[in-house]
Amino acid sequence: MRARMALRYAGIAVEIREISLKEKPAELLAASPKATVPVLILSDGTVIDESLDIMRWALSQHDPDHWCKQGESAAQQVIAELIAENDGSFKRALDSYKYAVRFPEHPPEFYRTQGEVFLAKLEQRLERHTYLLGDTPCMADIAIFPFIRQFAGVDSAWFGAAPYPCLRAWLSGLVTGELFLRVMGKRG
Repeated sequence: MRARMALRYAGIAVEIREISLKEKPAELLAASPKATVPVLILSDGTVIDESLDIMRWALSQHDPDHWCKQGESAAQQVIAELIAENDGSFKRALDSYKYAVRFPEHPPEFYRTQGEVFLAKLEQRLERHTYLLGDTPCMADIAIFPFIRQFAGVDSAWFGAAPYPCLRAWLSGLVTGELFLRVMGKRG
């Protein structure tokens, strides 16, 4: 999701192929032996097979609204720290919460509480601004929100009542935004 959104935002035309990971095509295995998605194959044959790396590449090609905050080293540092926490400890908590049956050592609420450490941090940032670093989206918003969306979906009733009104508004704005709808809308 975040790779697709960055590619669309940067105006980079790509061919999207839906892949069933239960039946991985030979083409995928040849391009990326780890056989995970997404995989971006550039015209020179270069393969980029991590969503965050695809985002970085796309934004290095064209970043019209300055999602990367070029020239703003403090903002770039915050972006990097937020994404690292999202992709690290929060993603581990999300996976354990989402697939709690695979992690029977603790009840799902234990893993949810671990994830809430990051949710609270985001809520604090969003109490001051519409987006994580200000009043316009940045790379961190787009890199992080798909995971918050997953977290919210594990127990939507709990998330709807949780003490994160700013986070809910931020998430709602992103998932109803034109970029998300254009990228993730059903294709005919």
